[in-house]
Amino acid sequence: MTDVSINHFTFHYPQSNVKVLNDLNLTFKSGHFSLLSGPSGSGKSTLLYFIAGLYPHFIGIDAVGEIKFGDTNIKDIPREKVSRSVAMMFQNPNQQFAMDTVVHEMTFVLENLRVAPDKMDGIITQALDFCGIKQLRSRVINTLSGGEKQRVALACIVAMDPQVIVLDEPFASIDPGSREDLINKLKLLQTEHGKTIILADHDLTSYRGLVDEFYYLDPDTHQISLLDERQAEHFFKNFESTQQMHKQVAIPSGDDHAIIKLNQFKLAPHTSLLLTLNHFDFYKQKTTLITGANGIGKSTLFNALTKLLPYKGTIVFNGKDIQKIRPLPYAKNVTLLFQDAENQFLNITVKEELDLSLANRTNTDYTQADVDEMLSKLDMAGKDERIVYSLSEGQKKKLQIIEMLIMNPPVLLMDEPFKGLDYHSLEVVVGFLNRAKTDFHQTQIIISHQLSGLDTLIDYHATFEDQNLTYQEVIK
Repeated sequence: MTDVSINHFTFHYPQSNVKVLNDLNLTFKSGHFSLLSGPSGSGKSTLLYFIAGLYPHFIGIDAVGEIKFGDTNIKDIPREKVSRSVAMMFQNPNQQFAMDTVVHEMTFVLENLRVAPDKMDGIITQALDFCGIKQLRSRVINTLSGGEKQRVALACIVAMDPQVIVLDEPFASIDPGSREDLINKLKLLQTEHGKTIILADHDLTSYRGLVDEFYYLDPDTHQISLLDERQAEHFFKNFESTQQMHKQVAIPSGDDHAIIKLNQFKLAPHTSLLLTLNHFDFYKQKTTLITGANGIGKSTLFNALTKLLPYKGTIVFNGKDIQKIRPLPYAKNVTLLFQDAENQFLNITVKEELDLSLANRTNTDYTQADVDEMLSKLDMAGKDERIVYSLSEGQKKKLQIIEMLIMNPPVLLMDEPFKGLDYHSLEVVVGFLNRAKTDFHQTQIIISHQLSGLDTLIDYHATFEDQNLTYQEVIK
């Protein structure tokens, strides 16, 4: 068992004079559960990438200082042996999958560790059982929900059996019940298997009483401090004060104008029935929130609404069957903001991405001054030349949202649009979305496990459960 020590560690990107991490000196104790918090884009992910040995290997830009596992500098550990010491779980699990099915992915992981073939099946079964996903063993990974993918990613790490596990905001796209269950599983890995857990998150839900140390990365000084018990409690209480969400909303009436109508609708991809509706309407210039457990079919519904997946029945947009509307005109009217921001990007730099949205928009409601203001309010100004894939997940989400607002479609479907955003950034984004709705008459349909902070935005709430979609009066 070994400590992970960070000594005089400083890092900045070549195109920026601002230090992302500034002379860090701290130790993550062996066998402890350490929580690292701080706003999105403050540098948490960057530090974890270095601890996991992914940086500087994959970016070619080194840092000053050292990271040691016990007495050994991580740079002195042979590349093929790093994964025996440390493994990382990403916020976006798609970044770490290489194979088609769950069992193939886990087999691939064990092959890279040179595990004996006759031992693999037992290790895979045990890891899947620990994570509660034995039923996903043969599933194609691309058909899984975000929450199911996160459980698979954790199962891969359990199978690898490293001493140190680092996790980068791993619960951003899963429902509260699954989040609490996975945090408890991490605690079991620490207490019963002696693992060192280093987890970065700005969402502090369910960590109080479970973590051994609470570290905070200050976005102004770019330094990390270990909080004492009083300081940690202050952070937990402040966070909890932003998380109260118990809002009464109206049930849509016949007076509202329906912009999307589903009639005799049935959604059953891969022969598995997910949703059946005699009739359901989404309403013009309203924001409708859809909630439901992971893996129930919410994202699949959005894929059907955007003609990306087959369905039975009819979907009517503005009085016309969408099958009779050509793909490109329909896509410009009903646009999907993907759960994973990277799936939306087509270019290399931030500026290229923004220029593409400005060039392909169908209206000029948003001026360049509007774009500059959005970038400034979300702390994205001055990042024009940053490679989009080098951004933090929160920064990618901010860029993605700005791009989609620039496009300003009449209907915007948003799949977990607040994933990776700290609470302040979420408040800013909610303000942007309210403006799009009131000033530009946009209709918004949102899938989100993040509920707090949405009070001023949500008009209607529909729950997805038992293969049905129904409007509810309460959001909680």
